[in-house]
Amino acid sequence: MSGRDTIAAIATAAGAAGVGIVRLSGPGCRAIGNTLLGRPPEPRHAHYVRFRDGAGELVDDGLLIFFPGPQSYTGEDVLELQGHGSAVLLGLLLRRCLELGARAARPGEFTERAFLEGRMDLAQAEAVADLVAAGSEAAARAARRSLEGDFSRRVHAVVEGLTGLRVWIEAALDFPDEEVDFLAAPELQQRLQEVAGELAALRGAAERGKRLVDGLHVVIAGAPNVGKSSLLNALAGEDRAIVTEIAGTTRDLLRERIRVDGVELTLVDTAGLREAPDVVEREGIRRAHEELAKADLVLAMLDDRDPDAVPALPTGANVLWLHGKCELGAHAPGLQVRADGRHVWLSSHTGAGLDALRAELRQAAGLGEGADGAFSARARHVEALARAAAWLERAAAQLHHGAGELAAEELRQAQDALGEITGRVDADGLLGRIFGDFCIGK
Repeated sequence: MSGRDTIAAIATAAGAAGVGIVRLSGPGCRAIGNTLLGRPPEPRHAHYVRFRDGAGELVDDGLLIFFPGPQSYTGEDVLELQGHGSAVLLGLLLRRCLELGARAARPGEFTERAFLEGRMDLAQAEAVADLVAAGSEAAARAARRSLEGDFSRRVHAVVEGLTGLRVWIEAALDFPDEEVDFLAAPELQQRLQEVAGELAALRGAAERGKRLVDGLHVVIAGAPNVGKSSLLNALAGEDRAIVTEIAGTTRDLLRERIRVDGVELTLVDTAGLREAPDVVEREGIRRAHEELAKADLVLAMLDDRDPDAVPALPTGANVLWLHGKCELGAHAPGLQVRADGRHVWLSSHTGAGLDALRAELRQAAGLGEGADGAFSARARHVEALARAAAWLERAAAQLHHGAGELAAEELRQAQDALGEITGRVDADGLLGRIFGDFCIGK
């Protein structure tokens, strides 16, 4: 876009060659490249150059590459200076670029400019940060799919469906004297159900994508002394929690960030759920209940020797039932699916059954069946999809009562909610928050 200044960012690469990069974007890149090289740079050609400061003193030597817009990352002219990875040398090179008219970039400004230039939509722009921050191969692959537009294409498909519904309803409202009641047509109801189904599937995929980005928030709950802390230690691979035979040893939340078979977990050990005898333990139990309400998955620990000791869990919680200390009972370790949910028998002491638990954790994190097509998503995407689904449900209710004008407005609201994901509606209020989380140089 015209009128923009030239920005510069410094980034050090951790490669074996010790390469460091100063990257610039904006209308002044060509002139800065001319000055540093001593002649106009050839587009997309690696020029060897001896970088000098304003006094002519040699700073470093390396490569200069000029990418003319709009075929560049930002859509503007981009200049890339590759030198040695020394922070001191890169600082001197950056200073020279600032002297020649550039300014330091804000976090995320390169990707923000790419969005504003139409090189990518908002969901793709956020995927850049997700790719950089990916904590596992699965998360990196999912971010790559979002960056390539997989998530955006599915959002656009639902938007197209909503547009078709709006066109149908608006046409029916424009011709109210027709003998046929187009608002009550079975075809309209069928289309509405199809769009609702597509949106529901997209919400489920986005939830899995969010877990890949953020990791899985897993809370271990159960009565005192059923083996919650032993399980945390077994999954972590080392003694993180104190384990004793005394009931109520764990009195506060113990939070550990671990990785299990490529799954990022925030694993929370909680105080045993019971009628506590003292005020300190009661406070720990209160905090445990608060944590349970926020969990993506609850690992509800049971003891087969005491089947009545079932923890009180929040309504609607995603629960995996764990039967610990199976080495002391007759039940074989492993997974069993029952009418009341999925149950895993295991032993934190011997390790029996832990493989079955890890498989369930992978499934809950979105790395199970269907994970090959997973894309990355964020909390704001999931929230926007939920609002779109609510508006669509209201539209269906309005159509049921023959209120076409109100249904059309509900559909517009649903479409706007989806537009927030990709930036197809006014997104100015989102940009500062979204790109402010990026690193310098992106």
